[in-house]
Amino acid sequence: MDVKSLILENEKLIYKLAHYFSDYVSIEDLYQAGCIGVIKASRNYQDDKKTKFSTYAYSYILGEMKALVRETKPLKVSKETTSLRHRIERTKTLLTQKLMHEPITKELSAFLEMPEAQIEEILNINTYISSIDQSYGDTNMLMHEIISSPNIDTDTLIMLKETIETLEEPERSIMIGRYYEDLTQCEVAENLGLKQTFVSRREQKVLKKIREWV
Repeated sequence: MDVKSLILENEKLIYKLAHYFSDYVSIEDLYQAGCIGVIKASRNYQDDKKTKFSTYAYSYILGEMKALVRETKPLKVSKETTSLRHRIERTKTLLTQKLMHEPITKELSAFLEMPEAQIEEILNINTYISSIDQSYGDTNMLMHEIISSPNIDTDTLIMLKETIETLEEPERSIMIGRYYEDLTQCEVAENLGLKQTFVSRREQKVLKKIREWV
């Protein structure tokens, strides 16, 4: 398939990912970056019938868009700020379960021992970290609807979504298959030409690493 056809075939995915970053860059600029990602992916993709091109191209498209955002976004979000935001979001989830209502800033401040003004400032920063309630990849399903394991907590879901973009093969395809295509370990193993025990070990290794970060 020629590049133009590949771009048209993956146009829906490109625009869906572009909307994650629309606060920083125009949709059309993001679309162009996504097209570059498709082109780069097409140069390295091997059609072995095991991994769909859209799955393979996802990280290329996202990478080009992130590069564009880094170059153009007016606000530079430090790793420390991002880490604090994650901590606040996790605390909101915890206190919501404990208090039976979404905590106000004052309650977050008391629990975290942080100034209310600092919490509000961090929460008001429009980072491009996607919510688990947004659709993911080339599916129309929501994150919490396609997680197959009931033992995965909210913090792990958030970290999984962010981490999966950085994984190398075969871990990346394993985690996408398990948590975004809702496949069993046996189905993932068959698709990738691996043993089920290998898939199980790699999956648990990734989840363990994520939980250590949470």
